[in-house]
Amino acid sequence: DIDKRNTDVNGILRDMGPFLAEIERRWPGIRHSLEGEQREQREFFDSLIVGVGFVFFTIYALLAIPLRSYAQPIVIMAVIPFSIVGALFGHMVMGLSLSMMSFMGLLALTGVVVNDSLVLVDYINRRVEEGIPILDAARMAGMARFRPILLTSLTTFAGLAPLIFEKSIQAQYLIPMAVSLGFGILYATLLTLFLLPIGYTLLY
Repeated sequence: DIDKRNTDVNGILRDMGPFLAEIERRWPGIRHSLEGEQREQREFFDSLIVGVGFVFFTIYALLAIPLRSYAQPIVIMAVIPFSIVGALFGHMVMGLSLSMMSFMGLLALTGVVVNDSLVLVDYINRRVEEGIPILDAARMAGMARFRPILLTSLTTFAGLAPLIFEKSIQAQYLIPMAVSLGFGILYATLLTLFLLPIGYTLLY
């Protein structure tokens, strides 16, 4: 077993790389293969592309049908890349390497961060239907939904914080997923509240 408080699988493999290469160079008949967690990661990443494509298509379809728009789902989903940046920043701050659980957290994150954007867009649409100009409707949405969206994200991060900062060996496996969710939600929320109304007004 690996004490993930001191290192991780990827770090060990990086250190072992030159050593294994030297063994194969000196004894050409020897070959090695990576098994266990590393093999599972490789198989997971091979199927990840299909999974990501399915997730994005499903989210787009679920948004496009009720909104009756092809463009608005794109505006809503534009927050997803920013949430990924936040998750990667969280890994850097916490000194973690990307793992299977990190990407599982990212997949879950895509669905969570879309919710805040959907709330804003729905609010803007309702105000526009009432005859309010788009620019004013976007401004009103940012003001009206600022506190609920911010508090929701902060409470979500607060709920994940005990796991993120847990030091026990048992928790190390789940921490990357919690970091992806927690930091991704925080970063995406701050940008959603300011950039999404701007994107909506530029679209129309």
